Amino acid sequence: MSGLHIDKISMRFDLPNGSSVQALKDVSLDLKAGELLSVLGPSGCGKTTLLNIVAGFLAPTEGQITLNGHKVVGPAAERGMVFQQGALFEWMSVRENVGFGPSMKGMPKAEKAEIVDHLLDVVGLQDFKEKAVYELSGGMQQRVALARCLANDPDVILMDEPLGALDALTREKMQGLVLKLWKETGKTIILITHSVEEALLLGERLLVMAPRPGRIHKEYRLPFAEMGVGQDLREVKKHPDFGTTREEILSMIWDMEEEIMGRTENA
Repeated sequence: MSGLHIDKISMRFDLPNGSSVQALKDVSLDLKAGELLSVLGPSGCGKTTLLNIVAGFLAPTEGQITLNGHKVVGPAAERGMVFQQGALFEWMSVRENVGFGPSMKGMPKAEKAEIVDHLLDVVGLQDFKEKAVYELSGGMQQRVALARCLANDPDVILMDEPLGALDALTREKMQGLVLKLWKETGKTIILITHSVEEALLLGERLLVMAPRPGRIHKEYRLPFAEMGVGQDLREVKKHPDFGTTREEILSMIWDMEEEIMGRTENA
């Protein structure tokens, strides 16, 4: 079967003192190829744990994940990860960072150079390809991270708060770039964010997760990502349904945070 299938995933972390923490409980989701999913929820609801299980960095306590009919049992090239901090090789140039994956695959130099040049054009970094990573701004570093991920030609791109450390203007520009890459490449994207506004802009599907044990509380199917492709995102935010949905989700998450605080105070 094509697509990504998350089947009754649960994750329990056993602690040294003999107790345990149930991070996720019975999470199931089917994601078709080319869909863009954003995931929201209060702190500690298991968003990043779920992403790490999909990436193959963690093995779930129960359940399984399949991608295109194959069980996920560890990290693999068909699932690319973009972290909040670019996790780039600072001693390498931009060009070398983007070409790292193809180099590890043993790709011929001419073919690798063609792919790298194309991706640097796509993310607007062609004039910076010989620069060292440490010479770049945060926004530029995240562009390198996106290009490096795409160079491996993954089926699924996993993004863990990739824009969280950027200033507001750079973040908006990067949100536009994510939508552009999604539409042009047809990649499946799962994006974790703490920003309700960002989740609305970048998720044609949006999941709100409930607090521990993490589980899907509500799913939305939204028009804003499609509307935002090639458009000024500030115009998308003016849509009346955008503001209404934002307030609904903010209230939902606020209520969850209040519940968590109440549990902590009564513990």
